[in-house]
Amino acid sequence: MSELKIFLLIALVFVLFYFVPFDSPIVAQSILNGFKMLNDYARQHVLLCLVPAFFIAGTISAMLKKDAVLKLLGPNAKRFVSYPVAAVSGAILAVCSCTILPLFGGIYKKGAGIGPATTFLFAGPAINVAAIFLTARVLGWDLGIARMLATITAAVFIGLTMELLFREKGSGGFVTAQGNEGDLRGVVFFLLQLSFMILAGLRINNNVKNVGLGLIGASTLMMATFGFEREKTKLWLSETWDFAKKILPYLFVGVFLAGVITKLLPEEIVVRLLGRNDLWSTLVASVIGAFMYFATLTEVPIVQALRELGMAKGPTLALLMAGNSLSLPSMIVITKLLGKKKAFTYFALVVLFSTIFGMLYGVVD
Repeated sequence: MSELKIFLLIALVFVLFYFVPFDSPIVAQSILNGFKMLNDYARQHVLLCLVPAFFIAGTISAMLKKDAVLKLLGPNAKRFVSYPVAAVSGAILAVCSCTILPLFGGIYKKGAGIGPATTFLFAGPAINVAAIFLTARVLGWDLGIARMLATITAAVFIGLTMELLFREKGSGGFVTAQGNEGDLRGVVFFLLQLSFMILAGLRINNNVKNVGLGLIGASTLMMATFGFEREKTKLWLSETWDFAKKILPYLFVGVFLAGVITKLLPEEIVVRLLGRNDLWSTLVASVIGAFMYFATLTEVPIVQALRELGMAKGPTLALLMAGNSLSLPSMIVITKLLGKKKAFTYFALVVLFSTIFGMLYGVVD
C-alpha cells in the first residue's frame, strides 16, 4: 500500500506541474492560500491539540490493556456487551483508518460475529481521541459531539443489520493481544493528559487556563519521569512518535490541499451539490465520503474548506461519518475479507446511515 501511495503522489505532482498554469493569478492565490491555511493550523491546533492527542494515543497503545477489549468482541460475548464495546473501542484502542482494517480482519477471522466486527470497523476510525477533539476545536463542539454520538449509534445499527441479514458467528478460537499490561497508574496517566487537552480547548480566563495547563503538564512530566519503569516510558515515547510520523505528514498535505481547494473550487458547485440540508445533498456527501480517501485527521481541514464554500451542516456530518469509515482502497480490502455480497451490503449501509444521521443533524437548530 505504501508503494501505491508514493506512486499516486508522484503521478499527482506530475499532473499538477504538467497541466496547471502556474502563471495564472488564481493558481498563485490558491497556492498562497494553502500555505496560509497550513500556517494557521500549525499555530492554532498543533501544539495544544494534536501534540497532546499523539501522547494520549501513545499512552493507550503502551500502557492500557487491549486484550480485554478484544475478548469482549468474541463469539461468546453477549450482544448487549459486544456491540457497545465494538462501537466505542476505537477510542480505547486509538485505531486510525490505516490500522482498523487488519484489526477488523483479525477479530473477524478469529471468531467475532459479523455484527460486532462491522460495528467496530465503522466506528473505530471516526471516534479516536484525536479525530473527535480536532473536529470539536476546528469545526465546533456541537459537530464534534454530534459526530461521536451519531457514529456510535449508526455503528450499532449497521452491525445489528449485518447480523440480521447474515446470521453467523465466527467459528475460530479467539486470540487476544498480548503484552499490553495496564494498571491504575496507566489510567491516571491517561486521564492527566486527557484533562490537559480538554482544558486547552476551553474558552476560559487565560490566566486560569495557563496555571491549570502548567500544573497538569508538570504532573504529567513528573509521572512520566518517576512513575513508570524506564522501558515502559521509552515504549510510550516510541508509540507517540510512531503515531506522529504516520499522521502529521498526511495531515499537513491535507491542510495545504484544503487551502488550495478553497480558492480553486467554484463556490456555486459546492452550494448546488452540498449546500442544503435535504436528502440529495446529504446523500451526495455520503457517497463522496465513501469513495474519497482521508488520511487520519485530514478530513477536518477538507471539511472546513468545504464549509467555507457553503456546505450545509447535514452534508458535513454525513461526509465525516462516511469519509472516515470507507474509501476506495479500503473497499477493495473489505471485499476480499467479507466477500462481495457482505461487503457491498456494508457499503450501502454506511451510505444509508450516514445520510440518515446527516439529515437528522441538518434539521436540528
